[in-house]
Amino acid sequence: MGLFDGLGWPVIRQAQRRDLQALGSTAYSERTDGMSPRTKSADQVVKSICPYCAVGCGQLVFLEDSKITDIEGDPDSPISRGRLCPKGAATFQLVTGSHRVHNVLYRRPHGLRWEVISLDAAMGMVAERVKKTRDETWEERNSDGNPLRRTLGFAHLGGATLDNEENYLIKKLFTSLGAIQIENQARI
Repeated sequence: MGLFDGLGWPVIRQAQRRDLQALGSTAYSERTDGMSPRTKSADQVVKSICPYCAVGCGQLVFLEDSKITDIEGDPDSPISRGRLCPKGAATFQLVTGSHRVHNVLYRRPHGLRWEVISLDAAMGMVAERVKKTRDETWEERNSDGNPLRRTLGFAHLGGATLDNEENYLIKKLFTSLGAIQIENQARI
């Protein structure tokens, strides 16, 4: 009859064959027998680094027809030796998830709905608001006349998907704008 011998549920096969730990074929079903790893059909494997924190765990990105089919830990990485934390293991969804928004959404003050706007319009709005806030909250000197050259009007908290180089550049940008509250949560 084949692998499954018509015995029904795997637990029944386990009991009948006295394979209580289900280490053999008793744990298989027709569905699991027909499955194969997503990495099997890859025509290219690219080494990468996990984008989530400053540790720099190695990743293998599996591609089929130039599309990502899987992302796994790189066993050759001296840092992570093939292991990934839960965030790193979910990188595939970060890149390919259907839940990702691909448009700029804007909700007007007191608005009830989000509307799609162009990236150029959004960047212009952000730049205008940063400049306005900086101009309105700029502190050139303290009450004793000592130079401050800062603003407390805005701060920056970087995300965990930024790498060290991006965080470095963001730190330089916000420091040049006069911000002093600059942090990133990459190590969380």
